[in-house]
Amino acid sequence: MNGPALDTLLATHGPVLPVVLPLLAGALLLLLESARSQALQRWVPWVSATATFALLALAALLLRQASGGEVQAYLVGNWPAPFGISLALDRLGALMVLLTAAVACTALVYALGGMAARGLHFHALFQFQLMGLNGAFLTADLFNLFVFFEVLLAASYGLLLHGRGAGQRQRLQAAVHYVTFNLAGSSLFLIALGLLYGVTGTLNMADLAHKLPVLPPGDVRLAQVAALLLLTVFAVKAALLPLYFWLPDTYAAASAPVGALFAIMTKVGVYAVLRVTTLVFGAEVAAPFLSLLALATLALAAVGALAATRLRGLVAYLVVASAGTLLLAAGLGSEGTLAAGLFYLINSTLVAAAWFLLADRIAAARGGSDLLQPRPLGGGWAVLGAAFFVAAVAVAGVPPLAGFMGKALLLQAAGPLPMGRRGWWPACWLPAWP
Repeated sequence: MNGPALDTLLATHGPVLPVVLPLLAGALLLLLESARSQALQRWVPWVSATATFALLALAALLLRQASGGEVQAYLVGNWPAPFGISLALDRLGALMVLLTAAVACTALVYALGGMAARGLHFHALFQFQLMGLNGAFLTADLFNLFVFFEVLLAASYGLLLHGRGAGQRQRLQAAVHYVTFNLAGSSLFLIALGLLYGVTGTLNMADLAHKLPVLPPGDVRLAQVAALLLLTVFAVKAALLPLYFWLPDTYAAASAPVGALFAIMTKVGVYAVLRVTTLVFGAEVAAPFLSLLALATLALAAVGALAATRLRGLVAYLVVASAGTLLLAAGLGSEGTLAAGLFYLINSTLVAAAWFLLADRIAAARGGSDLLQPRPLGGGWAVLGAAFFVAAVAVAGVPPLAGFMGKALLLQAAGPLPMGRRGWWPACWLPAWP
């Protein structure tokens, strides 16, 4: 495809392509993986890798297209908003799609080393999870956000259980807790959407931003309850205290490439909190309890990391700590803290994904054990030691690395803000709409 034709395609259908590409790839991979012909099955890794790297190239083009600041709307089936399915591409959505594709390419290359063959339908589930992630980052409608949440969660259930041999029992136990917790969150999500639709007649985020401030007094409290229910659901996805207990065991039990991909899944909850607090409800709906809970999450995640007995468990707690830092930026709600949080999001996601893969290599060199205790390494200890040192420095945020810059920018932006502009214990936990 030549340049003008590609530009026309992106300008016309750009927001939907990151959803359609993994959907078609996943459907094709299901057919190939289920085929009886060995010749057809040999195409599975090639199709999966081609689709994933094509997604990375597409995401880079979409980020370039969105870099000017314009928001590109896409109406599926040409149904006018707010009645049809609406997607929107802006700089934040494009950045998250590119970050997802970068993590996915790394995880898939690692999985092609042999881990993908340890269970059924890994590649199809992998593509369907990418579809759900990209859809969640690009949707302009809260109901479709719920739909894409369910798509990525359904795929993640299968990916979590993927693999044979050591750790299968732990994965099954973690999967039961993970599924139960997220099903409860999905139920609350539907209740919140029903309340919002009942009082506003729409679930389109831009339309909600116009209708919520002019609600009649009798409907304001119902809308506020719906807002808090939505924040609770997103807190489950983002692993905010006290709703983060499912994450450490789940991420620690997952296979290495799945854990690396899950590093971006937690950011869906953070992204959803950012969207609804900046676009739909306003930052005041989450103040001040979001900041306080984020600080508590960060502190307890640090305690959990110090108390971890396995390297994978330690990495899982580091994911919780990064979520706490990001939600603190969202809770403070200023332009500076949000910008610092987004800068930190990129670094924390890439470092966490790298840590899951590195932890698996270290465990393999130690005979399959990732216990945090002295033990001789096999061959390649120098390379693993150097990689461990670089990853440890990156996750600690030693200057001048990006982790340090993100935290420094966050502290600088948060400095002038008094914690809880309305006091530590405000008289009303349900503020009026701005």
